[in-house]
Amino acid sequence: MTTSDAGTATDAGPDVPGLLAGLTLEEKASLCSGSDFWHTQAVERLDIPAVMMTDGPHGLRKQTGAADHVGLGSSVPATCFPPAVALGSSFDADLVEQVGRALGAEARAEGVAVLLGPGINIKRSPLCGRNFEYLSEDPLVSGILGAALVRGIQSAGVGACVKHYAANNQETDRLRVSAEVDERTLREIYLAGFERVVTEARPWTVMCSYNKVNGTYASEHPWLLTDVLRTEWGFDGVVVSDWGAVNDRVAGLRAGLELEMPASGGVTDAEIVAAVRAGELDEAVVDRATERLLTLLGRALPAVRAGGAVNVAAHHTLARDAAADCAVLLKNEPVTVPGDATRAVPLLPLDPAAAGTVAVIGEFARTPRYQGAGSSQVTPTRLNDAWTAVRETLGHRAVFAAGFGVDDESADDPALHAEAVAAARDADTVVLFLGLPPSAESEGYDREHILLPATQTELLAAVAEVNPRVVVVLSNGSVVQVSDWDRHAAAILEGWLLGQAGGDAITDLLFGRANPSGRLAETIPLRLEDSPAHLNFPGECGVVRYGEGVFVGYRGYDARRQEVSYPFGHGLSYTSFAYSDLEVTVEDGGEHLAAVSVTVTNTGDRAGKEVVQVYVSAPAATVARPARELKAFRKIALGPGESRRVDLALTHRDLSYFHPQLRRWVLEGGRFTVAVGASSRDLRASADITVDVPRPVPPLTDDSTLDEWLAHPVAGSLLDDLIVATGPSKLTDPGMRRMLGNFPLVRLTSFPNMPFSRADVAELRARAGRRS
Repeated sequence: MTTSDAGTATDAGPDVPGLLAGLTLEEKASLCSGSDFWHTQAVERLDIPAVMMTDGPHGLRKQTGAADHVGLGSSVPATCFPPAVALGSSFDADLVEQVGRALGAEARAEGVAVLLGPGINIKRSPLCGRNFEYLSEDPLVSGILGAALVRGIQSAGVGACVKHYAANNQETDRLRVSAEVDERTLREIYLAGFERVVTEARPWTVMCSYNKVNGTYASEHPWLLTDVLRTEWGFDGVVVSDWGAVNDRVAGLRAGLELEMPASGGVTDAEIVAAVRAGELDEAVVDRATERLLTLLGRALPAVRAGGAVNVAAHHTLARDAAADCAVLLKNEPVTVPGDATRAVPLLPLDPAAAGTVAVIGEFARTPRYQGAGSSQVTPTRLNDAWTAVRETLGHRAVFAAGFGVDDESADDPALHAEAVAAARDADTVVLFLGLPPSAESEGYDREHILLPATQTELLAAVAEVNPRVVVVLSNGSVVQVSDWDRHAAAILEGWLLGQAGGDAITDLLFGRANPSGRLAETIPLRLEDSPAHLNFPGECGVVRYGEGVFVGYRGYDARRQEVSYPFGHGLSYTSFAYSDLEVTVEDGGEHLAAVSVTVTNTGDRAGKEVVQVYVSAPAATVARPARELKAFRKIALGPGESRRVDLALTHRDLSYFHPQLRRWVLEGGRFTVAVGASSRDLRASADITVDVPRPVPPLTDDSTLDEWLAHPVAGSLLDDLIVATGPSKLTDPGMRRMLGNFPLVRLTSFPNMPFSRADVAELRARAGRRS
């Protein structure tokens, strides 16, 4: 760019007011949509360039050549980091921010202005086909890790795009389904992660989702895009549509959708111009959108121009370290040691020197599944597989058998099965790689079940029959049912999808070069039918009802005391940790309400990492609240025998709920239980605190019941006095009062012999209002 007349872009960044004044209506409208599949529109007359947006939740997906019709063509090589399903299990904001910085550096080097990620939608159901792109079933984990990724990406001068806003939790009918969800559930579960990312990390862009929310498309939802996102949360960036999400361009622009992607061929630009010319759209709305788009351009241009180099080897090492921190050791039972039937020790880690022969079974070990399918697929700079890594560790003592095919169950051959069982019989230990075929989970469609292919579980049973020393390594982007087969495995390592260095990372974990430290960011149920959302997913006739309310994921399982295979937050280590000396102190004033402090000690003989989790319960709440909710966590590293005091803070918001009548966050006074531990069901210590604040008082309306009137701190005594003053009546009889308690008070005025009239009720409301 060059410096020229007023109103053109310069090397110092665009002169936004000058450019805005110099643009024609048609040019302003053109800036509100893309020029092709990946680029914004340019205005050459004023030296306004186009900039590139591209996919990148876990790796840059910059297409080579012209984009195909759905933007899924080949892309330039880039580091494929562990996808969100794995990063969520890291519970490590510092690690995720490092990954974000690497993503930002690679985007900058390729001249990409905005990276389309992270995806932080809640994992409402294990059937969602895109769960591999999302972090957790919990909004705190999604929000903290999503914010870390945004900070990392934007530290390189590249914009992040948090998505998909909002209530986008399924692929079935995703372009038009209406998510019917009450405001409390939206605020506490589905918007909370977005709120944290927007307010703490300040993303440059937010992507609206395809679906409707309570009957209105997210792309034209003024409450979501303006009232909540901008007015409440202070978002100052650009709202971009998901690709093809625009229903009514003029309504979307009016609601707060600045940028439509991809290009519409000028069709919707003309609709904007026509609406302004016809007086149906204020040109100030177009100006506001254009100003925000030009501001985004100013943020992005310095990095786009500067470019940069990428240390590909260092990024691969980071991908390997991250993958090792993400895998979750679900199970590690003692088994007898080869050659010594009198001694039993946990099967993992394997000692390379004493492991004997190890049979590596399963095509996933040789042909790894390392990322999901759809718009997030990355062309990796290199790709490791676990079989090669194990062979490098053990040499001739490692043997391989495919056991089954990866892509198509019909291709599975009985000969492969027999070969695998024979290899297992002759080995000292079996490492069996199981997982989901690529076709089982993808953007665009939901899963039909959560089972592993039958050929795989049958193979596991046959292998375990000839060799009890079986380690199962899972490769899957969504939760799979383990209850029907985990009895056959002495150890289970949930490997998720671990990116391009996952093969080396898994091998590091198997042989103890790394210590497992991942924790489940989603519950593994005994069966699909136990999922809290099961009866309401994925809806029908264009509507999906979020009938489980706030009881999503572990909140629902724990509220029902539902047995699960492995709970939220669970994950084993090769060492052990003890918790002691919990202190929870209520603080006066300031943002923080309570200080939580606990000592954590590594009681084992090797270094390891623990995720300290803080859960809060509100047993005295007047609304239905989950049995416990994660409100703080921290991952710490401890050497053998080392202790550390871990300090965490709870804010007023952490103890609050969103009041459905007052339509605001409310901290309800009373007793709270604060517990710390290693999962939602492994709580090591707890303490009760009392919060002394007034109870919330919903306003009295014509629909307020007798019980609500009597519970009101002011109106209750006024009404009671009136009832008593008029002498004996139906309402002075305790049994009758209880029976009539659910009647709106104004309706009782029509009953005979009631001690008040409609005029009395109106007067009482006025007096209560004056004295409140």
